[in-house]
Amino acid sequence: MMIEDEYIRLIFGLKLKQIRTERNLSLFGLAKLSGLSKSYLNEIEKGKKYPKTDKILLLSESLEVPYDHLVSLKLDKNLAPIGEILQSKILKEIPLELFGIKENNLIDIVANAPAKVNAFISTIIKISQNYNLTRESFFLASLRSYQESHSNYFEEIENDVEKFAKSYHLDLTKKITSNDLKDILTEEFSYKIDDKELSKHENLDELRNIFIPKNKTLLIDNNISEAQKTFIYAKELAYNFLKINDRLYTFPWIKFENFDQVLNNFIASYFAGALIIPRKSLTEKLNIFFSLEKWSPLELQKIINHFNCSQETFYQRLTSILPKNFNIKNLFFLRFTHKENSSEYRLNKELHVTQQQAPKANRNNEHYCRRWVSIKTIQDLENSSKTRSTFGVQISSYVNQKNEYLVLSSATTDPFKKNINRSVSIGMLLSPHLKKKLNFFDENTFTKKLVGVTCETCAVKNCDERVAEPTRLEKQEKYQKIANTVDNIINSYS
Repeated sequence: MMIEDEYIRLIFGLKLKQIRTERNLSLFGLAKLSGLSKSYLNEIEKGKKYPKTDKILLLSESLEVPYDHLVSLKLDKNLAPIGEILQSKILKEIPLELFGIKENNLIDIVANAPAKVNAFISTIIKISQNYNLTRESFFLASLRSYQESHSNYFEEIENDVEKFAKSYHLDLTKKITSNDLKDILTEEFSYKIDDKELSKHENLDELRNIFIPKNKTLLIDNNISEAQKTFIYAKELAYNFLKINDRLYTFPWIKFENFDQVLNNFIASYFAGALIIPRKSLTEKLNIFFSLEKWSPLELQKIINHFNCSQETFYQRLTSILPKNFNIKNLFFLRFTHKENSSEYRLNKELHVTQQQAPKANRNNEHYCRRWVSIKTIQDLENSSKTRSTFGVQISSYVNQKNEYLVLSSATTDPFKKNINRSVSIGMLLSPHLKKKLNFFDENTFTKKLVGVTCETCAVKNCDERVAEPTRLEKQEKYQKIANTVDNIINSYS
């Protein structure tokens, strides 16, 4: 809950500003009436200062409102919801500072149009309830917005990785191994690593690691791959090298206390990805790959194999390096999961660097378009022996849109969840810049698919892959026809 005196200052400031604007008074005008300085009044309205009794009396007389009304914490009807928000944890939960917003600036925005802002906030709350948005979902959405606002590239972390490598004599031109990082963890940061304990607990089969801060013990699943182990060690090194204390203790996480822990988890993950896939090395290899005369998935796989990483880590790393080093900013990253013999495909991780691209996750239980290569690679995997990952590439052209995307996707089994398969994909807008950058690009090389977003909203006719009728689209078209008929009737009488 907000500190008492802070809350009192903010409420007084809101009330003063509301009364002043209702009387069509500027700050300059109120300063003239009351004899108080304009800057002092501005500080009061922003909740930074609370006036003394004699100053409140001056304001009461100048504005012709009772003294008791000014000092009361009771708000008018149109400001009452703001009071509830200020007293709740909502503003504290929202990571405003991440986007350069100060709480008092937000209060100022609210005070300028309280009725509209209250209606907006109420709408957001109702939408979140209807769509069952959790605190975790909200924090993850905030984190994605933060990544997108920086084109998912963080120079400071990249520099920290290079400082770390220099400090511990790691050669970033060579493949980083788990043993390289384990030695630093144990010798420099006094870690104890136990790969036996987790296997004793059947209900922890989906956890990859647990960190116990009291004695710096890292419990790690002994079934994970070399790439996964390397990533976990790299994250632990990030927490220590960057001196991050407010952190999560399991991967994947099972609980968190605040947004800072979610953000710090991202920072550590970004550090790990940048250490395992260094920016200079990746950029050099991509330059060579992009200059190829013919498209070669084998050459792309060679680049992935050069680094000790999972395909997901590689694809995510591309979302940082492509915008910064190649000016390819119109791109998205998706991760789908699918339980075998289920009709549901879940989009459980996404990033849209310029916030423009479809598809995006929906919580309407609608059916994602089965024409996406993201889903096709999972289907190909499930129809194969599953001894290795499946790979796909296509040009996706969205119905009723001009934009086309070159989408790369690969699918693997989930090593921690039985009968679950997943795909990771990166899509790049087919702009003239991208076509020029990719020397091998030839539209005839790649399969082109007309795709929708969900079956329920898709206008593609005679679609063999459709698994649900376009009910939402049909409803929209029905109401549009009604609106057109009404307009025609009104015009006929004009």
